[in-house]
Amino acid sequence: MPKPVLVSVVDDDESVRESLPDLLKEFGFAVQAFPSAEAFLTSKYLNQTKCLILDIAMPGMSGPGLKHELERQRLSIPIVFITAHADVLTRPNGVKGAAACLVKPFSDTALLAALKKALGTD
Repeated sequence: MPKPVLVSVVDDDESVRESLPDLLKEFGFAVQAFPSAEAFLTSKYLNQTKCLILDIAMPGMSGPGLKHELERQRLSIPIVFITAHADVLTRPNGVKGAAACLVKPFSDTALLAALKKALGTD
């Protein structure tokens, strides 16, 4: 049986870090959740993560900031941005290069479609 694909969730909202992993596990993914970009960057899961679900606006390093840092380190991890603020989608370069960007609250179906797109399995 193949090992489940690891999806990491980075969001400063505790309720998201508690609920999203349960849903992702139902979809058949392995999941790790982190309260900040910095926590993800220093984790042992950095090089194992196959897709990143990343909040855009967080204290400290933002989602786009983490994306930039991953690019700087030449780590190619597909990203699905999530945000509670739809206006960030109109900012230039904010979410450029992401597989998808979902506005909270989003449906299970929208999340699964974004993950499939990010992983190239759609």
